Amino acid sequence: MEKEGEKDGNGGHLGEEEVKKKMEEASHASLCSMDEEEEEEGEKNAFLLGPQVTIKEQLEMDKDDESLRRWKENLLGSVDLSSVGENAEPDCKIVSLTLLSPDRPDLVLPLPFEENSKASVFTLKDGSHYKLRFTLTISNDLVVGLKYINTVWKKGVKVDTTKIMLGTFSPQAEPYTYELEEETTPSGFFARGNYTARTKFVDDDGKCYLDIHYHFDIRKEWPSTPSSS
Repeated sequence: MEKEGEKDGNGGHLGEEEVKKKMEEASHASLCSMDEEEEEEGEKNAFLLGPQVTIKEQLEMDKDDESLRRWKENLLGSVDLSSVGENAEPDCKIVSLTLLSPDRPDLVLPLPFEENSKASVFTLKDGSHYKLRFTLTISNDLVVGLKYINTVWKKGVKVDTTKIMLGTFSPQAEPYTYELEEETTPSGFFARGNYTARTKFVDDDGKCYLDIHYHFDIRKEWPSTPSSS
C-alpha cells in the first residue's frame, strides 16, 4: 500500500527530504516575517519621543535620589548651570576662526564674512602646512554630534570636501577651543589661483550653527606682513 505524503505541483508525491526542506523553508519565512514586523514596530516606537525638557529640569527631576542624581551628572558631564537657560533648544556660537601656520603670525578670520564678496579672505602659500583653530560657546542644552563640513571649489569644480565629527558639547560659560589636524596646501603651478569655499557647523539633528561662503587664494609666496614697529 502506497504511503501517503505531500504532493508536488504536478500531483506527484514528495520525498521525505523534500518535505523536510519545505517545512524548514516555511519556518524560516515565518521567522523572517516576524523579524520584519518587529523591526517595523521598533522603528515606529523609536519616533514616539516624549516632550523635550531643559537640562535644568532634568537635574531637578528625582533630585532626592542620590544615585540617580550622580548618574545624571555623569551622563551630562560638567554642565555649568549658569549657562543653562529655560530654552530646551541648544545654542552654539562660533566665536572665532583662526588659521595657524608655522613661522607665520596667527590669522584671525573676520566673522561674519561679508556676503557675496569676491575678495579673498586669506592667502596661503602653495605646499605650506596649516591648520584651523576655532572657539565656540555652548548654552541652554547639549549640542550632540557637532560636525565641521568644509567644501572647496576651483573654477566651479569641486576639489575637496572635509567632514569631521567634533563631538558632543555641554553648556558652559567658558568657550571651547578646538584645533583640526594639520593639512598641506596643494603645490605647483596648476594648484595656484583663487578658490571658493563653504564652511558649515551642523549637529546630529541637522541644525546649522554657521554657514559661510568665502574666497581664498593659493600663491607661490606668502603675502607680505606689516613690519612691527
